[in-house]
Amino acid sequence: MPSESLHAPRERLSDHTLAMHQAISSLMEELEAVDWYRQRADDCDNGELKEILLHNMREEMEHAAMIIEWMRRNDEDFSGQIEEYLHRDGPIAGADD
Repeated sequence: MPSESLHAPRERLSDHTLAMHQAISSLMEELEAVDWYRQRADDCDNGELKEILLHNMREEMEHAAMIIEWMRRNDEDFSGQIEEYLHRDGPIAGADD
């Protein structure tokens, strides 16, 4: 449950911080599921099952992308970082230099 990982008393956190916490926790769960499905697909010897696992992995990626978009729309700082780093050519590290 996301509230179990709060690092400050819930009543002292803004609604925005709580919503972002829910989004970040959900994003972490979606990315973990992507990792699990990819590993299972790599380990799977049955072609049909492997395709199902990869399909499920891609659905988790879709969910993660939706959360990232929500975060972009609802957090100015996060939005700025996305604008800085996504869909750019060249090196990723040092792009802000």
